[in-house]
Amino acid sequence: MIFESFRNIFKIPELRTKIFYTMFFLFVFRIGSQIPIPGIQIDQLKALIDSGDIPGGGGAAGYFVYFSSIMGGSLRNCAIFSLGIMPYISASIIFSLLAKVVPALEALSKEGPSGQKKINEYTRYATIPLCLIQSFMIISVFKQPLPGGGSLVPDPSPGFHFFDFTGIVALTAGAIFLMWLGEQISEYGLGNGISILIMAGIVSQMPHQVELMIRNSEKGSGIKHLIILTIIFAFIVAAVIYMTFGQRKIAIQQARQVRGKRVYGGQKHFMPLKVNQSGVMPVIFASSLLIFPQLILRWIFGEAGAGWFGAGTFLYVATYIVMIFFFGYFWTSLMFNPPEMANQLKEYGSFIPGIRPGKKTADYLDKVMTRITFVGSGFLAAIALLPLFLVMAIGIDSQAGQGFAFNLGGTSILIVVGVVLDVVQKLESHLMMRHYEGFTTKGSGRGRR
Repeated sequence: MIFESFRNIFKIPELRTKIFYTMFFLFVFRIGSQIPIPGIQIDQLKALIDSGDIPGGGGAAGYFVYFSSIMGGSLRNCAIFSLGIMPYISASIIFSLLAKVVPALEALSKEGPSGQKKINEYTRYATIPLCLIQSFMIISVFKQPLPGGGSLVPDPSPGFHFFDFTGIVALTAGAIFLMWLGEQISEYGLGNGISILIMAGIVSQMPHQVELMIRNSEKGSGIKHLIILTIIFAFIVAAVIYMTFGQRKIAIQQARQVRGKRVYGGQKHFMPLKVNQSGVMPVIFASSLLIFPQLILRWIFGEAGAGWFGAGTFLYVATYIVMIFFFGYFWTSLMFNPPEMANQLKEYGSFIPGIRPGKKTADYLDKVMTRITFVGSGFLAAIALLPLFLVMAIGIDSQAGQGFAFNLGGTSILIVVGVVLDVVQKLESHLMMRHYEGFTTKGSGRGRR
């Protein structure tokens, strides 16, 4: 019974402590997401939020809100956590790529936990300049004139003012604090802290987007669009769960050994290879980098340049798909090593029927993983872009409808479902270790503490 499993969670002291720590850290995160940057005009901000608009009006600001939300930020509230963990994710991407091309970093990555600890230290240092750069971009968005007149900042005139300095410092400090908070959740809480913060940022947007859709129902289309999008999103959730648990099973035969009158081995089992081996990481990486081309084009060519890379354009869709496939294969290469697995099979006296041990086995595993990674990456790209095509197909032209479909679309659903499934699997492993019933499987006997 699922309800019995939920009750059993709080019977385990260690698991109960992890849950309370996670809830406390998320509470701190949500408090910081409501604290505006010093100097923001609170009355203008409140009127802007009540109107359902976004800071900075249209253009790049809409994309900033979207990418801030899926990175755990609170740009809509002009909060000190507006950057979210986007700088840290960007730094992680940079060092993940450098570890493949820089010999010194590659050697560190092969040193085990000590080397990874050193790379993580470099990643934290690299996060600081990225915070400063992205904070400057955010402040430039806040200085844009509001749709109804007025400004969010005390002095929106061109130039570098005192508000710009305090805003950059506050945003940088908020991003660094979130990076530390994510590490605390990973160490003392439940699950991956960075992923949980991202999920919390996405979930926090849901009530606001639903409210805007219902408010838009006065125009005759809000409720209809809400029902249509909710049904389709429910279908997306089911598809994501199905693909997350999808596996390609490779038959493994254990070598038979005869000792005297006894025969050892000879059993047949399977090696499960996940279709979506990389999880939601390709989508997170691609989403965190996708904002920069549009901003660069906008700064160089103005609003016309931003339109070249706008949502729905061929350049935007093609770049998004290419980045998801690239990071899908890249992340899988980090997680799956065919030569190492082939050597392990050979050492334990196991083999794949019809495939010679050693290099032939490694080549076969690499071929299989390449094919299923293509399917998994294609699925991620399709789900991530589905809301965009959905808005265009249905003809939703209201800002509320587009915001609901875009901010709570395929990318957000992929992240939320992926994180929830990861947390459920960790909870189940704790329950099964103590012989409690899990959510999908049953334990053996009564639990022990």
